[in-house]
Amino acid sequence: MNFRKMYGLFLRHFFLIRGSLPRLLDIIYWPTIQITLWGFISKFFSTYSDYYNNTLGIILTCAILYDILFRSSISFNMFFLEEIWSRNFTNLFISPLKIKEIISALVVTALIRTLIGLVPAVILTSPLFGISILKLGVPLLFLFLSLYLFGITLGLFVCSGLLRFGPSFENIAWSSLFLLSPLGCIYYPLEILPEFLQLIAKALPLVYVFDETRNILLNNLINYENLKYAYILNIIYLLLGIFLFYYSFLKARVRGTLMNMGE
Repeated sequence: MNFRKMYGLFLRHFFLIRGSLPRLLDIIYWPTIQITLWGFISKFFSTYSDYYNNTLGIILTCAILYDILFRSSISFNMFFLEEIWSRNFTNLFISPLKIKEIISALVVTALIRTLIGLVPAVILTSPLFGISILKLGVPLLFLFLSLYLFGITLGLFVCSGLLRFGPSFENIAWSSLFLLSPLGCIYYPLEILPEFLQLIAKALPLVYVFDETRNILLNNLINYENLKYAYILNIIYLLLGIFLFYYSFLKARVRGTLMNMGE
């Protein structure tokens, strides 16, 4: 074995990591998020062991709702990533398509892919666990739409980053949703978070969506204030995401980086 050759290959990957902030963050990111998320979940169940009367039902319902957010955002991102991987990115933007038409196509594609992935999960939970997300009733439509809008918004932010930073931003596309998991209070109430994190979490629509989900399942009541705050935040972030997408596209076109995308 030639250790000099091995050392040379090691140095190549070491300098790749050192010279790329997204790669470095990706290494640090996953263990930190996993420990943080499961730490808060453990703290919640150890402190409030009698909080849920139907723990399994509430956790699985929240998990399915979170998957709506996950699938919608990833499906939105995958459109861009597949164009980059297939080296078709440049062709996409020199075609007669307008930016608003591209965004609209992404939105519809994300919706279809989300529903395709969601339906089997909803069907399986009933025979396997005796739980149905449909028990949420009509509010399920409002919760679904709120999570879908936020997923699309996250997709716009990630795609804007891809336009601005190129394929090196790809890791963020996969990790952005997991970053929000501890702050989104998916499986536990807002009070579990430290006070300084509560201030950040209150700026996320997720907190109000999942708080309302637990409220409906536990108390059989609808708090329209939660839905109102969630939709107000969704609209603000969506408009910001659309603006950022247009801005990133125009900057990329001026710098000429669209031509190098995927190469």
